[in-house]
Amino acid sequence: MSAVRSARSGSRSAYRRNRASRGEVGPAHRRSHRAPRDIDLRKGQASQDMKIGIIGAGNIGGNLTRRLTALGHDVSVANSRGPHTLTALAEETGATPVPVEEAARGAEVVVVTVPVKAVPDLPSGLLDGAADGVAVIDTGNYYPQQRDGRIAAIEDEGLTESRWTERQIGHPVIKAFNGTYAQDILDRPRPAGAPDRMALPVAGDDEAAKRRVRALIDELGFDTVDAGGIDDSWRQQPGTPVYGLQAGADAVTKALAEASPERTPDFRA
Repeated sequence: MSAVRSARSGSRSAYRRNRASRGEVGPAHRRSHRAPRDIDLRKGQASQDMKIGIIGAGNIGGNLTRRLTALGHDVSVANSRGPHTLTALAEETGATPVPVEEAARGAEVVVVTVPVKAVPDLPSGLLDGAADGVAVIDTGNYYPQQRDGRIAAIEDEGLTESRWTERQIGHPVIKAFNGTYAQDILDRPRPAGAPDRMALPVAGDDEAAKRRVRALIDELGFDTVDAGGIDDSWRQQPGTPVYGLQAGADAVTKALAEASPERTPDFRA
């Protein structure tokens, strides 16, 4: 365990509690789902409402649905259990529940936020009908011991998690939100320039798609740091200093630079 990680989590059990509250493994700590009402993050911005598809309605997907609909975007949301299980989320947010096969239809941004082990089970042609130049956000994390089992291409070929996901869905992805606590999406947005504004790392090879995703994250109330291409995205995978870091752009940049490409024992099969 690195000194940075030890300082951040204190112990393996504390780390597991932190991971659970990110909404990736185990039950997330839940509080009010309502976004803050005391700031107007869109004031002064020339943002254009977009059609956004969200595949996965867990803690990250659900809270992104809440925030993005509140910002005025047209959101379709899907999960593996079917639209009928998303009635409450749809009533709360105004999002449209759809089958997974329809989530990307017409979408300018698609968020894939499902367990890594479930990515190969996504339907073929998932992005058929999406808008030209669609930006696909991958929020996933590989947890071989805790959830996903061993994935040979990641373990043996050394693929980053998001490069592997790209190969499964046949489309470039932008890695973002993977180390973000789900509750922070609701509780931690701040206006641009605020001294306590958090920054999120964003990695990807498609520069146009990356710009779109970074602009959307800015609209959500967070700064971003360019973490390089998808082959560099190991810098923000589980076990790295930036993973779960709640800090500004300077600290995030420093944490990315301090990352090691060697997976920690907790994240090797």
